[in-house]
Amino acid sequence: MTQIESAKKNIITKEMQSVAKYENVPSKYIRDGIVKGTIVILKNNLRKNDTKFRIVGIGKGLKIKVNANIGTSPLNVNQKYEEQKVLISIKYGADVIMDLSTGGNIQKIRKMVIGISKLPVGTVPIYGLICDLASKGKKFINATPKQMFEEVEKQLSDGIDFVTIHCGLNLKALNILKKKKRLVGIVSRGGSFIAEWMSHNKKENPFYEYYDDLVKLVKKYDAVISLGDGLRPGCIADNTDEAQIAELKTLGELQQYAFRRNVMTMIEGPGHIPINNIEKNIKLQKKYCHNAPFYVLGPLTTDIAPGYDHITSAIGGALAGYFGADFLCYVTPAEHLSLPNIDDVKNGIIASRIAAHSAEIARGYKDSLKIDYELSKARKNFDWKKQKELALDPFEFERRLSAKSKDVCSMCGEFCAMKRKI
Repeated sequence: MTQIESAKKNIITKEMQSVAKYENVPSKYIRDGIVKGTIVILKNNLRKNDTKFRIVGIGKGLKIKVNANIGTSPLNVNQKYEEQKVLISIKYGADVIMDLSTGGNIQKIRKMVIGISKLPVGTVPIYGLICDLASKGKKFINATPKQMFEEVEKQLSDGIDFVTIHCGLNLKALNILKKKKRLVGIVSRGGSFIAEWMSHNKKENPFYEYYDDLVKLVKKYDAVISLGDGLRPGCIADNTDEAQIAELKTLGELQQYAFRRNVMTMIEGPGHIPINNIEKNIKLQKKYCHNAPFYVLGPLTTDIAPGYDHITSAIGGALAGYFGADFLCYVTPAEHLSLPNIDDVKNGIIASRIAAHSAEIARGYKDSLKIDYELSKARKNFDWKKQKELALDPFEFERRLSAKSKDVCSMCGEFCAMKRKI
């Protein structure tokens, strides 16, 4: 049985119990969320004997999760370096990892990531097919629907826990996009290949047309479909346009179709969104997608910060999380400029974790508030050891700490405000 089938029969699975323990909520809460479609569990059923694997729940009332993207590019292939990125992602607190490799031996890299990650792993399956065809001198526009679905199954059979599929980018949404031109067009890599295939072949998106086949395939592994936003806005000028909303409405319909067939889904979202439109975007997603878990890329609140987009992303992510987003995809300082290096991965994770925690405080999550309270108490008592223990990045805390035991730091020295007797 899938997690949804079990939940509908009032069965609390080991996976639900594991998520409940991590989240510090009753197991019944997790089960009820799965029954409603507001919570998903990331765990391919092939991982049954993997005791080191951390089962992750995403959704309403749970801690806001952070995803770290890693992976090669056609211009930069170094599997050993990607291994280090996986380990860095785990070290600095990512909850989930996505392998978005598009260079080198894709399947070998994917199996490496699954093998060394104790966290759930996701992919965009068509990347594998695109690269395979390119290695044979062929283009994705010549791919058959059969090849697309075979690639999805190949990756699920490797143990992938969730797959991002751009199912909602159908002919209707594409026609809207073509009539109402955007400043930067389609910025989703997967979405752009699907759109090009549709335009070239003058046919419907196979993942939309044969969605039932995809649902059956994913159900076999009890994985999660991450319904990709192929028409997410790639700049502030394009935000919340007609094409984006048309696709979002379709994703809501697809979410319900899968849910009725006992397959878990979450919805991917923008993108580049100005601060004043973030709440609107979250409310629209929750309305059209029946409160399904929402997975946002940032969102980035301005276009003018290349090299600092982990900051623009964290600003948007904190607001999105407060308004109801459940899952933040990190953005690194390398966004728009280059393939992220190890430091970029670290900085992207830390920025998104700050955003997630800030949103949890604003939501009133007791566990998150308690951490802040305890750290502030330790700061008042000059308990540097406790502060390091509670710090979001204890490694950076240690690197920058200038104080000796029970002493002030070099910021104020003897003039420290908390040393005053009032």
